[in-house]
Amino acid sequence: MMTFLLVVHAIIATALVIVILMQRSEGGGLGVGGSSSGLMTARGAADFLTRSTSILATMFVTMSIIIAAVASLSRESGKVDVEAVKAASSAVPTAPAAPQGAAKGMEGLTVAPTAEKAPAAPAKDNGGVPLAR
Repeated sequence: MMTFLLVVHAIIATALVIVILMQRSEGGGLGVGGSSSGLMTARGAADFLTRSTSILATMFVTMSIIIAAVASLSRESGKVDVEAVKAASSAVPTAPAAPQGAAKGMEGLTVAPTAEKAPAAPAKDNGGVPLAR
């Protein structure tokens, strides 16, 4: 049912875009000039396109609300796959391997731990005010 609603929604959206693009910005409608003796006059075409736009826009918004409602109603309750949780919890993350070139020539080297130094006191000028560094 959701696929059907989405297809109808796409058709309405396409029709809405086409009808909007057919309108003139000045309200001429279809860009048709000429005699008024034809089946649709320029004024009649403009009225038709304006009415079609409002109808299609209303249908578009209504379909959007319907699709959102159907999607929220058909949503399954949250189920937890116990096997997937067990598999994820049993996997132990490993440290990334060092690049191949990094280990070459580094055999036997050790890194001495460094002691943290206390921050030095700020230097003072003759007036006893700390200097900005």
